Amino acid sequence: MTDTKTEVSSGPAKSPLSSITFDPSAPLLDVEDLRVEFATRDGVAQAVQGVNFTLREGETLGILGESGCGKSVTAQAVMGILDMPPARIAGGQVRYRGVDLLQMDESKRRHVRANKIAMIFQDALSSLNPVFTVGWQLGELFRKHQGASRKEAKARSIEMLELVGIPAAASRVNDFPHQFSGGMRQRVMIAMALALKPDIIIADEPTTALDVTVQAQVMQLLADLQQEMKLGLILITHDMGVVADVADKICVMYAGNAVEQADVYQIYEKPAHPYTKALLESIPRIDQKGQDLTVIKGLPPALVDPAPGCAFAPRCTFVRDRCRTDKPELYTVPGGRSSACHYWEEVMGK
Repeated sequence: MTDTKTEVSSGPAKSPLSSITFDPSAPLLDVEDLRVEFATRDGVAQAVQGVNFTLREGETLGILGESGCGKSVTAQAVMGILDMPPARIAGGQVRYRGVDLLQMDESKRRHVRANKIAMIFQDALSSLNPVFTVGWQLGELFRKHQGASRKEAKARSIEMLELVGIPAAASRVNDFPHQFSGGMRQRVMIAMALALKPDIIIADEPTTALDVTVQAQVMQLLADLQQEMKLGLILITHDMGVVADVADKICVMYAGNAVEQADVYQIYEKPAHPYTKALLESIPRIDQKGQDLTVIKGLPPALVDPAPGCAFAPRCTFVRDRCRTDKPELYTVPGGRSSACHYWEEVMGK
């Protein structure tokens, strides 16, 4: 029997955010002294230790560092999607347009997600539900957040797939995630992030497991959409080559700490922290063919019961006795940048 019942849209429900006054003159995102801990069998792991950064409209911030440095945990804390417990926000503020998201109740925070801040996850295949079509998953955003009917949601899903460059979107909207290539799945993730026209996109390793050509296509798509929609973009990566072409400024993280922040040109021209300098020196160069690659010796420190002093001291070529006992503050460096190194002047001089 065919069900001929016509679905009628109930219209968008009143948003819980309507009672909150956001300041349009405030930065899109202002993270201050963010601290995140995890309860483990070995003790409390200090995953993020006092991170600060600001993101403005139309700006791209690259958060850079090796695996385990706290990049993704920082993003998840901003989004409000940490599993608590074992995670715990130990301190700090995450302000969107002047309003601290950490003080919001979950119903309001849920509406901030997707409507104001959206996230592109690094593994599109595991992030998309394999038993639903991509059109159904895209449409759910419009149905749940804006009260759209199924017909309206499907039409808007097709529009989003066309926006991100998926060919034959009207037919592919009925396909399942496994029927798309890796690059196309990542485009679907971008479409989902942009669906409700947020102000901020957080892209967590968006080019992981993609070949170089597809990486370039995905990054160009993000850059084009950001410029067109005036988005604030946070790009999380361990690849310094990825952020070089798209970022306006960079926050370098190590062992849960933000160790350097600067304009992208300042970072690449003259780093002010030994870790940033070591990362740059470890990039393979075409003019060094046949030579051994430079590596950062040693391993990142344990986040449970960290040693006093600078976390990078055991691996640092500029280390002094003071580094092993006194944790460096985030020093102000000429040019509007900062570095968590006692000897940043020496680092920049070499």
